[in-house]
Amino acid sequence: MLKKINNYLSLIRFSHTVFALPFACIGFILGVKNVHALEFKLLGLMLLCMILARSAAMAFNRLIDRHFDKLNPRTREREIPAGVINPIAALLFTVISSLGFIGSCWFINPLCFYLSPIALLIILGYSYTKRFTSLCHLILGLGLSLAPVGAYLTVTEKFALVPILFSVAVLTWVSGFDILYALPDRDFDQGNRLHSIPVRWGNKGALQLSALLHFISFAFIIFCGLQGDFGIVYWIGSVLFGILLIYQHSIVKPHDLSRINLAFGTTNGIASIVFAAFTISDILWMQ
Repeated sequence: MLKKINNYLSLIRFSHTVFALPFACIGFILGVKNVHALEFKLLGLMLLCMILARSAAMAFNRLIDRHFDKLNPRTREREIPAGVINPIAALLFTVISSLGFIGSCWFINPLCFYLSPIALLIILGYSYTKRFTSLCHLILGLGLSLAPVGAYLTVTEKFALVPILFSVAVLTWVSGFDILYALPDRDFDQGNRLHSIPVRWGNKGALQLSALLHFISFAFIIFCGLQGDFGIVYWIGSVLFGILLIYQHSIVKPHDLSRINLAFGTTNGIASIVFAAFTISDILWMQ
């Protein structure tokens, strides 16, 4: 049983939850500050929604990409092409996670419930986009960008500027590092008629666009700080976030992709956690 659970955790890359979840926590705490009340039930439902939505998206992505994954030397050992999890089980897991997400939104508030199918359409639909557009990275970014504004709606049931600005920062940040993640698969994608920025623009152009997106992301982090009237703790976190963005681009070169995993996974995971920790501390300090 434990082995089966580990297989599914590996299927959905549960560790990668670290990218969007910290920003969801920022949105949630911003909402708490707005309504001046912390409800642990809502916090639990928000976390459950994050986990279920991401689980559905990742399982669905692995399901429909299984034929490509089997051909790609880098991905042929993933759970479905390797035969560890069969496609029917992955589909059932996707359906259960999707229904669980919608059901959890029902218990939050009407607005979250009404918006939940749209969120699912975006995060599930992303998996098809690389079949017809090199802008697939932006669709992935859009999916993860729902985290801060969605968490804010969990508490307040209304939109606000600062959470939306955080969502734009997440969109450009995720899109930028997903371009880095696609670099090693450039030749495979090109040979199998899959679309990506590296396929369209080459390694050098892809790195330049990734850097531009990360510059825009940092600009929105600054804008959030000004618009939200954050304090010194937030600005320290922002500087650290910016340094980690610069670092990941310093270790990846057009002809040297050996440290892609360090740039994509480790560095961005640390950046998200560190920034969220400083931002949430600042919000609580200002209470």
